[in-house]
Amino acid sequence: MSATRYRIKKFEGVYGYDSASKRCNGKTDVCYYITIKTHDGKKVWEKIGWASEGYTPQLSSELRSKRIRDARHQGELKTSKDILAEQKKTNRTLKEIKEHYFNSSKGTAIKGKVQDLNRWQNHLSIFEEKNVKQLSQLSIESIKKNMKEKGLAPATIDHALRLLKRIINHGTEHNLCPRLSFKIQRPRVYNTRTEFLSPEEAARLLDTLDKWPRQDIARMVKLAMFSGLRRGELFRMKNEHLDFQHNLITIPGPKGGKDVTVPMSPPVREILEQQLAFLTNEQGRRGKRYRNTAGKVPTWTDHGYIFPGIHGEQRNECTAIDRIKKTAGLPKKFRPFHGLRHHFAVLLASSGEFNLDQIGQLLTHKSSDVTRRYAHFLPEAQQRASDRAAEIIANQAAPATDKKKKIVNFRNGQ
Repeated sequence: MSATRYRIKKFEGVYGYDSASKRCNGKTDVCYYITIKTHDGKKVWEKIGWASEGYTPQLSSELRSKRIRDARHQGELKTSKDILAEQKKTNRTLKEIKEHYFNSSKGTAIKGKVQDLNRWQNHLSIFEEKNVKQLSQLSIESIKKNMKEKGLAPATIDHALRLLKRIINHGTEHNLCPRLSFKIQRPRVYNTRTEFLSPEEAARLLDTLDKWPRQDIARMVKLAMFSGLRRGELFRMKNEHLDFQHNLITIPGPKGGKDVTVPMSPPVREILEQQLAFLTNEQGRRGKRYRNTAGKVPTWTDHGYIFPGIHGEQRNECTAIDRIKKTAGLPKKFRPFHGLRHHFAVLLASSGEFNLDQIGQLLTHKSSDVTRRYAHFLPEAQQRASDRAAEIIANQAAPATDKKKKIVNFRNGQ
């Protein structure tokens, strides 16, 4: 092919190649090339394009001049092929960015990684072959519309869009994609639903747990009910996190913060002591359980978890919880672990013996705004505050003579 290239007169470094079959405007189609010498004297060829595509010798010459200027200032000659390859590296598909994110140190440390992967697979995977430049507000609106038509809650849509934004931000930070040219509009979420059980429902739940065949599972649910701990905190709890001498439980890496400690109440201590005794005897029972099986006994490694999962690893699910909920006759919309945490907070607030700060500390909230959702369950405390406020205002606004009477009455013991 190089033997048939010919130089275009009046345009330095511009060459043409005549097609054997293609025609343009009744003439033979011409493909234009440019050539540039690098600093080390090497001649580099670059295909510009065909005349039928709109390319001309003048346009080819202008592109050649631009390449030379760029090479002079950047210190490196880049052809269109090099530029496209470079752009591809910095404009990866969302699938590549997603995989880079979840394989990064930040992505592997996410506590909700499984949920995020499921969100991507269920709601965002249609974007996998696209790059960030191909996204638009219309793309985002189509996702929101599809999820809404499936009957998904605004909070679920919000979580999916937050995940997409996180992945794009990760790509930008690691030079895998450009910044998003628009702001993702997320739905408004009014997630203030507070779940709690009536006395009858709580009694049925405890009765169900007392009779449940797997008492280790029942103890885990009871612990959630009496401590307000999150599901993940129960799953991650190890023997080393329990301080029976000072009646404290260390929560490693709670949601949104550093390790914290919460007090161990007598019922909680009793549940934990029963579970530790169960784990001590479980090894012998495990051997008997598989003594009549033909297959190999499953391996078990003690990692110190209080409520271990399969093979002694950290538990990531509790499939029995829905059966427990059904047996106890709890409301269909009640989310057991999350609901029991709300139930714990509501009972403390309703008692009138705890203020919001105390409740927030027991729930390991990092912000008082989160705890404020329970404020309307503080009728007695709020009433006392209201009465005291009225008393202070009345005393401050009272006439001077009335104040003197109050002082005399006080001195006389009246």
